[in-house]
Amino acid sequence: MIDDVVKRLLVIICLVASSTPASAQEPYNLTAPVSNLATLFHDLFGPHGIIVDSEATLPGEQPHTAHFTSDFQFNFSQFNTALVNHLVTVPLPSPAAGFTYEFDASVGVFRRTTQSFGPILAERAETIGARRVSVGFAIQHFSFSTVEGLDLGAVPAVFTHDNAQLGGGREDVVTTLNDIDASVNQSITYVTVGVADHLDVSLAVPVVSTSLTVVSDAQIQRLGTTNPLTHFYRQSDGSIGTRRLFTASARASGLGDIVVRMKGSAFRKNSAAVAAGLDFRIPSGDALNLLGAGAPGLQPFLVVSGTVQGISPHLNVGYQWNGSSILAGDPVTGQSGDLPDQVVYAVGADLGTGRFTIAFDVLGRYLIDAERIVLEDFHARDGKSVFPNIGFSQESFNLLSGATGIKINAFGRLLITGNLLLAFDDNGVRAKVTPLIGLEYGF
Repeated sequence: MIDDVVKRLLVIICLVASSTPASAQEPYNLTAPVSNLATLFHDLFGPHGIIVDSEATLPGEQPHTAHFTSDFQFNFSQFNTALVNHLVTVPLPSPAAGFTYEFDASVGVFRRTTQSFGPILAERAETIGARRVSVGFAIQHFSFSTVEGLDLGAVPAVFTHDNAQLGGGREDVVTTLNDIDASVNQSITYVTVGVADHLDVSLAVPVVSTSLTVVSDAQIQRLGTTNPLTHFYRQSDGSIGTRRLFTASARASGLGDIVVRMKGSAFRKNSAAVAAGLDFRIPSGDALNLLGAGAPGLQPFLVVSGTVQGISPHLNVGYQWNGSSILAGDPVTGQSGDLPDQVVYAVGADLGTGRFTIAFDVLGRYLIDAERIVLEDFHARDGKSVFPNIGFSQESFNLLSGATGIKINAFGRLLITGNLLLAFDDNGVRAKVTPLIGLEYGF
């Protein structure tokens, strides 16, 4: 008799032990279908993405399936606008030629106007020289890690039930912690032609690869319900729970926005020079796949540079007008909005020593009336529950970065370039360090 009791106890213990790992399993991960990169957040949080399950518990009662969906879409359409505006406006390397020449009529030959090979992400006033050509290629990798100082691996968002003011079960909320992996690779081919002794025309053609993955860890917070069937997530084994993972991922590659630049030297005396220029951005990249801005852009700029005891300082100031793009509106409906204009500036210096040039720059962009994300507290309707959340605002702000790099004259007129772009603040969507490797050859 005692042996039978012991055997039964051992069986029960084994059953309990074997069921423990199942309760600790990761929640069901649902992958949402994605139309394109610009609508990824809508696809994830829209009607085919996150849905809260429900079952009727009383005769005549209607289930509450999808009552949270509209709020998902509303919140993350704003997040989408704030994020993608930055993804498609990453800076291009300067097409300024490393070798610059000027015709010396006294001896009838071209002579180099500067011993430095110039800046990497900024401009200098010197032009390449009449009938001279420079061809270059550069690769940049942007791995974005923060948005307004928030870790992109842990962005919180709270979603509410429709008509939450009615109370009861509508007081339930869904809290999410979102892991966003966003990166951009750019391969830029550029050519600069000396149309005249003091006028350059440059063309920059980028090939862009953009990757975006979001994993959302969603948790139902039962603030107004006690019945587990009112709001729940169905798991892969048929059981119900309050937590589910949702994943959306997309990648696209192709031609980016082509930039045409004209730069003319307006003044040159001794070691100082002033130039004026104009950039025209052609919206050749696929905006729906975040390969381009989806709008034309026009940027007049002014450059002042010179040489003082072997050091060549430079100052750039410009204003970028942007057109209307679906990325600033609603990519789902095709409604366009105005991309924010920007004041762009750079100040730095480069030091040329024989076959080497070391360049330093501080670069800034002042975005006017741009979409921003702010961290805030969400106070639930039960009067006691508080959850971290993101909010949205529209205001002007500054993005400040630093750059340091080197140009090496390997042989002849071949230059090898290496550069690091460093984020100096947490404003906007930032990559902490962005490497660049490039080649340039002058004819």
